[in-house]
Amino acid sequence: MLPVVVVHGGAGHIPKERAELSTIGVKEATRTGYAILLKGGSAMDAVVEAVALMENNPRFNAGRGSVLNVKGEVEMDAMVMDGRSLDSGAVSAVRGIANPVQLARLVMEKTKHLCLTAEGASKFARSMGVPEVPEESLITDYAKMRWKKNLEPDANPVECQMGKMGTVGAVAVDKDGNIACATSTGGMINKMEGRVGDTPCVGCGGYADNNIGAVSPTGHGEAIMKVTLSRLILFHMEQGKTPEEASDLALTYMKERVDGLGGVVVVDPKGTWAMSWAAAQQGKLHFGLYRGEHFVEPVQESI
Repeated sequence: MLPVVVVHGGAGHIPKERAELSTIGVKEATRTGYAILLKGGSAMDAVVEAVALMENNPRFNAGRGSVLNVKGEVEMDAMVMDGRSLDSGAVSAVRGIANPVQLARLVMEKTKHLCLTAEGASKFARSMGVPEVPEESLITDYAKMRWKKNLEPDANPVECQMGKMGTVGAVAVDKDGNIACATSTGGMINKMEGRVGDTPCVGCGGYADNNIGAVSPTGHGEAIMKVTLSRLILFHMEQGKTPEEASDLALTYMKERVDGLGGVVVVDPKGTWAMSWAAAQQGKLHFGLYRGEHFVEPVQESI
């Protein structure tokens, strides 16, 4: 069953005109992460590279393609977590960085902190030699269009977000049985300047523990934080639930308790996974965007 990598590209309804290219992007990220695992790379290497690829893809709400805040600017959040040591790193409200997930990993590996924010994160990036990029390079015409639309008095940004909602993320188990997760997002459409969602918060925007499994969620960040969704799913798994059962229980609770919508990718130490856009395991690529879809093809086609 090992190694395995499972990837998502956001939650909510994805418009048909964007669905095909979004699915291609998630499949590419999954194949890339799986190739790293097959070569003996770590789960952390796999999830960071998979998420970085989606940050580079303008089809996703992360990195290039991030939604804009109320001022028309890009502020991004990302996190990683290592299930072997429970070490974690995160950045929030960061600007001018092409791959926030890579910066989050540097926070984990090069500092004693778990999260750096805004200008502090930018100063750290410069000290690590991470190149800054012009904000314009992160802004797409699609993001501008949706920003302008949601400036109107009767706009509902949360409802509009359902077209391109929340985060991108990945979970993986490597050949040595080590588990990791990574999550990255541009946040909510037309959010207040400085708003930080669930993504950089341990137990909310992700969690990984070699003894239980790993989770990367996507959806309405405020709702996810209220129920600490990632850790809640792993709590149910600690009680003997499968990844699918635990996910269903936690997502149902979030909907009933705080009227929150979302999705997750989950994996346990044995490689059993649940709820994904794409997953690679035992030489096969599983994928599907809409509920009930499950296609399978050889993963070697692109490795």
